[in-house]
Amino acid sequence: MSVEVAFQLAQQDGFSLDVRFDAPGAGVTALFGHSGSGKTTVLRCLAGLQRSSGFCRVNGAIWQDESHWLATHQRPIGYVFQEASLFPHMKVQGNLDFARRAAGTAGERPTVVTQKDIVELLGIGNLLQRAPKNLSGGERQRVAIARALLSQPQLLLMDEPLSALDHQAKENILPYLERLHNELSLPVIYVSHDPAEVARLADRMVLLEQGRVKASGPVAGLLTSLKLPLAHLSNASSILEGQVSGHDHSFHLTTIDCGGNRFLVPREDLRIGTRTRLQIQARDVSLALSSRHDTSILNIFPADIIDVRDADATQLLVQLRLLDEQTLLARITRRSGLALGLSPGQRVYAQVKSVALLH
Repeated sequence: MSVEVAFQLAQQDGFSLDVRFDAPGAGVTALFGHSGSGKTTVLRCLAGLQRSSGFCRVNGAIWQDESHWLATHQRPIGYVFQEASLFPHMKVQGNLDFARRAAGTAGERPTVVTQKDIVELLGIGNLLQRAPKNLSGGERQRVAIARALLSQPQLLLMDEPLSALDHQAKENILPYLERLHNELSLPVIYVSHDPAEVARLADRMVLLEQGRVKASGPVAGLLTSLKLPLAHLSNASSILEGQVSGHDHSFHLTTIDCGGNRFLVPREDLRIGTRTRLQIQARDVSLALSSRHDTSILNIFPADIIDVRDADATQLLVQLRLLDEQTLLARITRRSGLALGLSPGQRVYAQVKSVALLH
């Protein structure tokens, strides 16, 4: 079960697209890149809205190849745009009912999830009798996502669904997107130019540059590779996979076990064994040549240096491998790096000052 893509096209404005990538049959694959890199064009090709050469296969079904091309209405997709395009003359319930009826006329599609489940997952039960004009931007997008899911898609396409929202609205909707990621077995192709958003939501990433695939693979690896531009951003971060292993009720802390590296984070009401992810900003990681105990920092781990590069005239980027083979990124001053004599292969101790728990 997977999504296999190879698209080629040349547009009159001089832009050309030549991409090839695979995505798993479940989880979120982010298309990431600057404006004009081809992210939305790839999405339009997947949807059949843009004619292109090449092929597209979703869960074993050919959507297009040299002799075969399915029109948009024949492709079992859900599409969420930057702006929620709800029917203004229908209440929320009417918009959802329309999507469900439309799915019933598109042939026999396996049910992804019931309307009751979707309403609960996206927290829109209290919005069903309201008109779209009376919803906030974040509420409209949650309804748009629900409507897309009720079309019973085999592939969900999301074109920067948070870009039109302010910071607080983004923060309000992100937990719902995380719930969809965790609970739905559905491939999602998610377009974004926000690395923090990608780090929080995606499993894999396809990095686009001028209509070409510059790199693709697990998000954690691409975020910390010093050969790619993501690690050189001022807000660069690392993602670590782990699971909840305990709670310290006295100090209101939760322990996350990342392959033997035990991180302490502020208490979260999560069951023991729950899989989760940690996000760590590169600027929140300092380095030492020995393990320190006379410090207020709780999370200190041995790590081996993979690579060291200049970030700018004053700072260095250091890519680290933890004992469980996961990678961590540190951003430190060049002065400190020279004083410590940092070089690839060296054992150091990563001191993590702040950790964000991603549900």
